[in-house]
Order: sequence, then structure tokens, then C-alpha cells
Amino acid sequence: MIMKIAVPTREGVVDNHFGHCDHYTIYTVEGGQIVGSSTLPSPQGCGCKSGIALTLQQMGVEVMLAGNMGEGAKSKLESHNIRVIRGCSGDVQVVAESFLRGYIFDSGVGCSVHHECADK
Repeated sequence: MIMKIAVPTREGVVDNHFGHCDHYTIYTVEGGQIVGSSTLPSPQGCGCKSGIALTLQQMGVEVMLAGNMGEGAKSKLESHNIRVIRGCSGDVQVVAESFLRGYIFDSGVGCSVHHECADK
């Protein structure tokens, strides 16, 4: 079974602010192993308004491994059938591999900074 994982990225590490990352690293996973990767430039604007959730869903992304994320963005991704795991940090490849091994779980903590789109 093939699965895709997205990670908000800046300079090779998980960007702590989902909606302002430089790009998304998209990992293709088959048989529990990473078999490929690509990048997707981050659209301008707040993550919950940018349309990135639909784009990721159309690409087949099922999981978002994020650092920090507001409830608006989390809800938007989940409405597009993308499971959100918050609280990730460090090298994006290591984070993705750790998730696949079962070592990464959602922190349950969202972004406490209020943005203009936080309640949309």
C-alpha cells in the first residue's frame, strides 16, 4: 500500500509554523519504507486559507507531520482527510522515519498565536 506524508519544511527541518513554511516535503511510503520524496512550494498566506489542504489531498497526502499549527489549519486539513500530527521537530527525514516506526504522536497542543484566519 502506498501512502504520502507531508512535512512543512524550512532549511531541512520541520518548520515550527505550518502556514509560513518555505515548502512541504512530500514522502512517498510503500511497505512502511520511504521510497521517494518531492517538494511542494508553500503558497502565500495563512495555512487555513491558502488552499494547501485541497492540493495535498489531490496529491494523495494522508498525514501531515507538523511543528505547530492553529485549529483553523488543523480542521481544514482534517476536512480533507489528512491526519495531523503536531509537535514534530528536527530533520524532516528523521521525523518521517520516526513516525513510520511508531515513535511520533500528536502533542495535542495547537498554536496559541491568534491569526486573522484562526476562527475561519
